[in-house]
Amino acid sequence: MAYPFDIFIYIDAYMPKFAANLTLLFPELTFMDRFAAAADAGFTGIEVLFPYDHSAVDVLSRLRRHKLDFVSMNAPPPNYTGRPRGFAAVVGGELNFRRDFQRAIRVANAMGAQNVQIMAGAGTGAEAHTTMVENLRWASAELAGSAIKLTIEPKSTRDVTGYFLSDLGQAIDLIAEVDAPNLGLQFDTYHIAAIAGDVIAAWNRCRHLVSHVQIASYPERAEPDMGEMSLWDFFNQIDADGYDGWVSAEYAPRGTTEQGLGWLRGQMPNTASRGGRALA
Repeated sequence: MAYPFDIFIYIDAYMPKFAANLTLLFPELTFMDRFAAAADAGFTGIEVLFPYDHSAVDVLSRLRRHKLDFVSMNAPPPNYTGRPRGFAAVVGGELNFRRDFQRAIRVANAMGAQNVQIMAGAGTGAEAHTTMVENLRWASAELAGSAIKLTIEPKSTRDVTGYFLSDLGQAIDLIAEVDAPNLGLQFDTYHIAAIAGDVIAAWNRCRHLVSHVQIASYPERAEPDMGEMSLWDFFNQIDADGYDGWVSAEYAPRGTTEQGLGWLRGQMPNTASRGGRALA
């Protein structure tokens, strides 16, 4: 298919750095084959929610072969029992938090991950808040001098029942209270839309804290070019604000991943240049 010249200019001059979430994208392929597919699609980075069951040697080999950066992963390892993941805000769970965090950092170092999201787990009230502050301060100090950055992400309780960190203002306050240079905010447009409604207004409220961005449509959590949020308006805003971090595609494809990558290639409906219409 031939593309208008101005679309090439758009992609080269304006697009942020895009990463593919290999936990969710390319499910039609084996995990190790997803690296090549991501690179072939135009992604220059990847993230994996929980890479703990994979060989660091195999992951590094594919990252190097396909010239991909490992952008982000989660801590702790997945909890297969179905309870909310994480111990950062769990009162009395400090030993579990430290043990799992240390394992996560070993894996992050082995695979070259740039960011590690700290999962809060279940909890409520002031004691859970204090516990999370203390755990984040400890984790930040553990990584002093490391290139790895830590992030926290507010999650909608419609998706993660009982999750402690469920409000944007709460996340902003936690980062301010911990006051560590290696702790930032992971801005997930799907969760932010569910929590705050207006994604751009929420971005303007916290953009100075954002270390990593994830995109998906809302309310479906599918390809980001369909839904209540205008993808191009959001990209315009983060460009105008000078955001130079990664933007990860973290969504469940409606069909095959390849069929749904029009948003990445500049094939937005009725949009041939920067700033197209909002898509409903």
